[in-house]
Amino acid sequence: MPRAPRPPRFYFNLRSPYNFLALKRLRERHPGLLDRLEFRPFWEPDARSEKALAEAGATFPYTPMNRAKQFYILHDVRRLAAAEGIALTWPVDAGPWWEPVHLAWFLARDAGLGRAWIERASEARWLEGRDICDPAVVRELAAEVGLDAEAVAGAPEDPELRERGVKALLDVVRDGVFGVPYFVNGSQPFWGLDRVEEFAASFGPAAAPAPPAPASVPAAEPRSFDLSHAGGCG
Repeated sequence: MPRAPRPPRFYFNLRSPYNFLALKRLRERHPGLLDRLEFRPFWEPDARSEKALAEAGATFPYTPMNRAKQFYILHDVRRLAAAEGIALTWPVDAGPWWEPVHLAWFLARDAGLGRAWIERASEARWLEGRDICDPAVVRELAAEVGLDAEAVAGAPEDPELRERGVKALLDVVRDGVFGVPYFVNGSQPFWGLDRVEEFAASFGPAAAPAPPAPASVPAAEPRSFDLSHAGGCG
């Protein structure tokens, strides 16, 4: 019996500005396509997750950036945000810990709120400048979208969620994902914000783009930044 085709996948990372912009572009230009995608998390593991990943025989595909590339991305994202009419509020990442917000996504998905969680956490980070690595902020966001705040607060210490997280990171490795946004349709991978339209076109005429809204809002000056991470290299 032939294998059932794998669903099209969107590997997301709640740290990346490119991921935030790609989701906005899909939502505005290809809203029907979003309902067809299987969302998959991608994040830099903490020591506990990294150890479990190593025990499973895998290494997270992390590639630190040099300073020149960091500054390029800063200017690039400012240009892109201005073109989209978005005033970004650049967050400050002091000792980032990405497990709380990404493990909470599994609880959101179980509740049918997976995409709502991605959108709310992304908005909190990039439009409000909130620290989504802070468990207290994650708990507040959970309450806003209708999740059990207590369960979300305990997500990093939940063995089952930790196990699901490691399996998700193994999927990252198996699919050859090295940055976000990263899309897969059939055997075709698409990496980066500039591949959103090509990814949509791979579904045929039904995914034809809606006209983009005119840009009118300038991007805000950044307060601080830290883009030396795999999630921001899309």
